[in-house]
Amino acid sequence: MPKDQPGTRPNADAGANPVRPGRLKAPLKNRRLTFGHINIVDQAMLRKAVRGTIVGNTMEWYDIGVFGYLITTMGPVFLPEADPAVQTLFLLGTFAATFFARPLGGVVFGWLGDKIGRQKVLATTLLIMASSTFVVGLLPAYSLIGIWAAVLLVTLKLIQGFSTGGEYAGATTFVSEYAPDKRRGFFASFLDMGSYIGFAVGASLVSAMQIIFGQPAMEQWGWRVPFLAAGPLGLIAIYFRNKIEESPQFQATLDEQAAVASGAAARDENVSKGPGGVIKAYWRQILLAIILTAAANTLGYTLTSYMPTYLSEAKGYDPLHGTLLTIPVLVAMAACIPLTGKLSDRIGRRPVLWIGAVSTVVLAIPAFLMIAIGDVWSTLVGLALVAFPVTFFVPTLASALPAIFPTASRYGGMGISYNISVAIFGGTAPFIIQGLIGLSGNDMMPAYYLMLTSIVGAIAIFFLHESARRPLPGSMPSVDTTAEAHTLVAGQDENPHVDVNKMPFDDSYKSANSHPEA
Repeated sequence: MPKDQPGTRPNADAGANPVRPGRLKAPLKNRRLTFGHINIVDQAMLRKAVRGTIVGNTMEWYDIGVFGYLITTMGPVFLPEADPAVQTLFLLGTFAATFFARPLGGVVFGWLGDKIGRQKVLATTLLIMASSTFVVGLLPAYSLIGIWAAVLLVTLKLIQGFSTGGEYAGATTFVSEYAPDKRRGFFASFLDMGSYIGFAVGASLVSAMQIIFGQPAMEQWGWRVPFLAAGPLGLIAIYFRNKIEESPQFQATLDEQAAVASGAAARDENVSKGPGGVIKAYWRQILLAIILTAAANTLGYTLTSYMPTYLSEAKGYDPLHGTLLTIPVLVAMAACIPLTGKLSDRIGRRPVLWIGAVSTVVLAIPAFLMIAIGDVWSTLVGLALVAFPVTFFVPTLASALPAIFPTASRYGGMGISYNISVAIFGGTAPFIIQGLIGLSGNDMMPAYYLMLTSIVGAIAIFFLHESARRPLPGSMPSVDTTAEAHTLVAGQDENPHVDVNKMPFDDSYKSANSHPEA
C-alpha cells in the first residue's frame, strides 16, 4: 500500500522511551503533531482485521467446548480397560496439558510476531490449531493400536496448546494496533465475543449429538464428528485470516528499522535478544498483566469449564442438563460483550475493570446461593450472576493489556504474560475449586475463591495506567477520518489524551511518512 494512503502512517515504535538513543532524549517544547503524523484508519482493512482475528479465537474455544464436553465419552475410546475414574482423570490431564504447553507457544510465537510480523504468525498459529483439532477426529481407537492411541491424543493436544499460545496474544495485539484510539475497546471486545460463541457452538453440537444419537453411538463414532468439523471451519477461518495485511503500527516499525542505518529505536534491541530481553525490560508490565489475566480468567474458566461439572457433581444435575443450562448464559453474555467494549471507550478501561472486580466480590456468594436452591430458574439466575462480572472483566483486558507494552515488544510481552497466567490460574481453576470443595466439604468454596482472585485483581487495577482514547505506547495517534485528524492537530494543546512527549517523533518522520494535507 503506498505510503500516502490512509492507514499506513503510524510512526515506528520506540519502546518505553519513545526516542532513539542520542536523538531527542529529553522532552522538547517544540514537538508538535501535524496532519502527517496522524494515522487515518483504513476502515475496510480494519473490518478484515477484526473478522480475521475473531475466527481464530472462535476456533480455539470451539475446541475447548468440544473436548471439555466429550471427556466422559472419549474415556472408553482411548482407555477402555481402565476404571471410569482413571479415564476421566486421563482426559482432564490431557485437557490441562494444552494449557501447560501454551506458555512455550506464547514465548516462541510472541518473539516471532515482534520480529517478522503479526499477520504471518497468526496465520501459522491458526493453521496448526485447526489441523491438530481435525486430526484428533481421525485418531485410531485403543482397540486398533493400544496405548499409542492415548499417546497420540496427548501429543496432538500439546501441539494444539503450543499453537494456541500465540493466538490470543497475537489477536489482541493485532486488533489493538489496527483500531482507532477512541474505539479500540469496542473492536478488541469482539475477540472475546467470538471466544464464547465458539465455546457455545462446540458445547451445543456435542449436546445435540448426545440427544439425537445417544451415548453408545457417541462412543462408537459420534465423538469424531465435532473434531472433524474443525477441518472445513478451519479452512474458512484461514481464508479470512489470509485476507488481512500487517498491522499499520508494526509495519511502520519494520519500515523505519529498514530505513535507519542504526537498525533500531531505543529498547528495540530487546526483541533481538529474544524473550529474555523482553522479560528483563518489561517485567513490571508482565507481572501486572499476569495478575489481571489471572483474576479475569479464573472467572471465565469457572463459568465455561467448571460450572457444568459443579452442577452435575455438587447439585445433582445430569451431565447433559448441566451443559445445556450454561449455553444460553454464554450466548447472552457474548451478545453483551461489544457493549462493554463501547463502555470502556467512553468511561475508561479502569472503571470497567473495577466494575468487574467489585461485582465479583458482591455477587459471588448470592450467585452460588441461588444455584444451591436447585431449581432451573434459580440456577440460571445464579449463572447469570457469575457471568455479569465476566462480561466486564474479560473483554476489557483485550484492549487494556496490549496498551501496557510498546509496539516493538507488544506481541512478545502479551504472549509471555497472558499464557503463563492462563496456564497457572485459568486452566487450573476447575481443579483448584474442586479440590477446595473436597478438602472443606463446603459447596460455597467456588464463591470464596472467585472473591479472593478478584480482590487481588482489584489491587492490580489500581496500578494500571488508563489507556482509553490514547495512542498505544510507541505509536502515533490513530483516528477514523480526515476531519478527526485535523481536529486532533488543532486541539492538541487542550486534549488530555495527547502527550507529545510520549510519542515516537523522529527527524525523518514527516518527510518520509507524511501524507498530503486533506
